[in-house]
Amino acid sequence: MCIHGRSDATLNRAGIRIGTAELYQVVESSPGVTDSLVIDTSTADRPGELVLYVCLADDAVFDDAFTQVLRTTIRHELSPRHVPDRIERIAEIPHTHNGKKLEVPIRRLLLGEPLDHAVSLGAVANPQALLPFVPPTTR
Repeated sequence: MCIHGRSDATLNRAGIRIGTAELYQVVESSPGVTDSLVIDTSTADRPGELVLYVCLADDAVFDDAFTQVLRTTIRHELSPRHVPDRIERIAEIPHTHNGKKLEVPIRRLLLGEPLDHAVSLGAVANPQALLPFVPPTTR
């Protein structure tokens, strides 16, 4: 049984509104991808990048060919604006107890907010999944 949580985040990339749920649908339908998280690190003061984190099946290989196929699929199924600037492999995606991806708290962590301000740990089903997103200076 697979339980999927909702996604509330909307990204704004060069004036184009992108719903993360539509991106997740395409990415997680790709062979080898078991879960994903997309974060826009832009702020009002500075441009950032669109980063896609992917969890892979045990038999999947994360290499340049894999990321190129994923980029091409996203471009074809959605649009060039949906293609992430960077794709990273990660062991697991942080979720709430209800299955919702922690998009906003992860964005806050990536922008340097301390862990105790960015997320309520009691709401996180898998708090160990937060560690790769916590900058060493804020641990």
